[in-house]
Amino acid sequence: MNESAALCGLPALEAKLGYVFQDRKLLETALTHSSYANEQDDEDVKSFERLEFLGDAVTGLEVALMIFERGQQLSEGHMTAVRAALVRTEGLAKIARGLGLGQYLRLGIGAEKADVRENDTVLEDAFEALMAAVFLDGGGEEARALIRRLFSETGEKQIRAFMKSGSYADFKSRLQIELQKDGVAHILYNVLDESGPDHDKHFRVEVTCDGRRLGTGEGKTKKHAEKMAAEAALEGLQCI
Repeated sequence: MNESAALCGLPALEAKLGYVFQDRKLLETALTHSSYANEQDDEDVKSFERLEFLGDAVTGLEVALMIFERGQQLSEGHMTAVRAALVRTEGLAKIARGLGLGQYLRLGIGAEKADVRENDTVLEDAFEALMAAVFLDGGGEEARALIRRLFSETGEKQIRAFMKSGSYADFKSRLQIELQKDGVAHILYNVLDESGPDHDKHFRVEVTCDGRRLGTGEGKTKKHAEKMAAEAALEGLQCI
């Protein structure tokens, strides 16, 4: 999709959000990938990276408040697990896809050819930037209301599922809960090995707690390798 087509579709995106921007430039920046900004001669064209930084905090805080209010029976560890599930890359990318966010992104020629428009990480970053743009344009209340609408159904399902089963499918979150039962635990994930070309990477990761190795895992991304390491650690602790 070219730039003009993407920008012409912005009113449709605003309709999906239920929010109309006063400063359209903020919205355009929130949809601008670094690959596009780097190809422009205009210094006023910025990528969404700075907005992403703010949006991560804005989104995380509101999701935490929602869980705190609605999950009255959840412990600190359980709330941490639910929050991790909601704001992880896959979760934010899913919400972004529900908004059709990928079609509105401004991408550079190389990124367009690489088909990153539906990449989970790119969608996650753009979503966070979009939340920051709403926050800056309309204030905290507008951003809070929008985040609540977008996360309401998914958040309620996650909270109900956790309260019903007492368990959770995310291995990293479950490991964190197990290790923190007896107090503060310093959990670290370290990359032991990274190999392969950029388009076909392979990672090997270890997870340690207070300096003790608990498990290792492998995967095509660091996040997947970390999950596999956490699963191995849970098996070692006889938690699964």
